Order: sequence, then C-alpha cells, then structure tokens
Amino acid sequence: MKLELVQMAGRDGDVADNLACILRAIAECAPGTDIVMFPEAQITGFLNRDNIAQLAEPIDGPCMQAICAAARARDVGVVVGLIEREGECFYNTLSFITPQGVALSYRKTHLWVGEPGLVLPGDRFSTVLWRGVRIGLLICYDIEFPESACALATLGAELILIADGNMEPYAHVHHTAVAARAQENQVFAAMVNRVGEGSGEVFAGGSTVVDPFGQRLFEAGSQACRHVVELDMTRIAPARALYDYRAEKRLHLRGSFSEQPDGRRELLIP
Repeated sequence: MKLELVQMAGRDGDVADNLACILRAIAECAPGTDIVMFPEAQITGFLNRDNIAQLAEPIDGPCMQAICAAARARDVGVVVGLIEREGECFYNTLSFITPQGVALSYRKTHLWVGEPGLVLPGDRFSTVLWRGVRIGLLICYDIEFPESACALATLGAELILIADGNMEPYAHVHHTAVAARAQENQVFAAMVNRVGEGSGEVFAGGSTVVDPFGQRLFEAGSQACRHVVELDMTRIAPARALYDYRAEKRLHLRGSFSEQPDGRRELLIP
C-alpha cells in the first residue's frame, strides 16, 4: 500500500483556493500511489460562527464531487476533510474517497477546545476494506484517546489514517500519540498535519507514518512537503505473532457492532 502524505498550509474559509490546491496535488501524485492524504478540514479550513453556515458543505456537495472526479481520473484513494453541513447541523468530517466515490465518512468524535457549540461530535467509528486492506479514519484530537484507535482495531483496521490540525506547542503530543496508537493496536498509522499560520496559531507539521511495531517509518519537518511511503502490510502478522493485544485484552469497548452490505464495519458509541 503506497501512501502519499501532502503536508500543506490551508486558508480558513477560502474554499476555492483550498480545493484548487487539493485537486492539483491529486493530479500530481506519484505513479502507483494508492492513497493521497491531506490535513484536517483541508477543503474548508477551520470555520467560525460567522461563516460556518455559509461555507460548510454536505458530503455530496460540489467540492467533494470535484475530488471524487479527480480520484477517478488518477485511480487513487483520497483522504480529505471539511466542515460538513447536514441540515442545520455541522460536523468536522473526514472522508475516504476511492475511484468509485465516497467509501467512508467519519465525523470527529472528540471535539477539541473551541469546537463544542460549533460542530457536533460523531457517534460512531467505522472501517472499510479497500485494495485488500481494512482502513479506519481519525481526526486530530481523537488520537489522544487510546479508545479511538482501539475501536478501529476492534473493527479489524490494519491501517489508521489520521488528518491533523495540530499546532505548536503541542507537536510532541501527537508525535508520541501516533506511535502509541500504532504499537498498542499492532497496526500501521499515518498522520498528515497542516503547516503555516492560522487564526493566531502556528501549525506544527510533523506528519508521520508508524509501523505495527511502533517504529517510525517517516516524519516530516515543519514546512510544506509531500512524501511517499510504501507500507509492507505483511509486517502486521509478525507484530502479532508472539502476543496479540486484541486477543489478549481483558477490558473491551462497549457499543453496537454492525457490518454493512458494502463491507463497512461500524461501532456505534453507546
């Protein structure tokens, strides 16, 4: 599985510019790329009470349709997020798009400071099988809670893809958290963070990929960059050969499990 991590700046509320940058990055992805990844809410940027009603878009809105077309044209998967509107409700949402369309959408379940009252938390964790790999999604603050990645591992995830909007002085927190979530669930974890300045903050970069042993395969600096990492999915089996945390744990998550006809697995938060 070949990932291309696009660590980039964004412009909060400038949907047209953000979309143009996303489409250009997809068009220029490396040959043989399976998945192109972008930072948190890269389509819309982070919105506020003054512009969220105007700029938030539904999952089937024009921006997502344009990205679906770009994914189809390059035959790649795309991990990209936005502030989603559903009726009069808003969510911080990350989608996994394949050449066939939106395969999975995840609404951030753990809202960071400033988000409560602006967006609602999601109510479930989900995974989907694509190109032989079961994939789950998380967003930023989610990875600071072990249960988030554990829920995806319970749903069979082999690869956790994380869109991040982490800023200074908290770079060290997600540096540690991504590695911990990979090691304790014996899965691959890949995180792409934003760079540049926002509304009073400096985004930390540090996009990274960690293998099921907790070993770091790549880590970016604090500047815009794009990097390709090829994952050897056969490393999951030896990581679990001596001990398998999923099989041996004695405390289990509560929640309603379901499997959909399209292969999605969901764990509904009780």
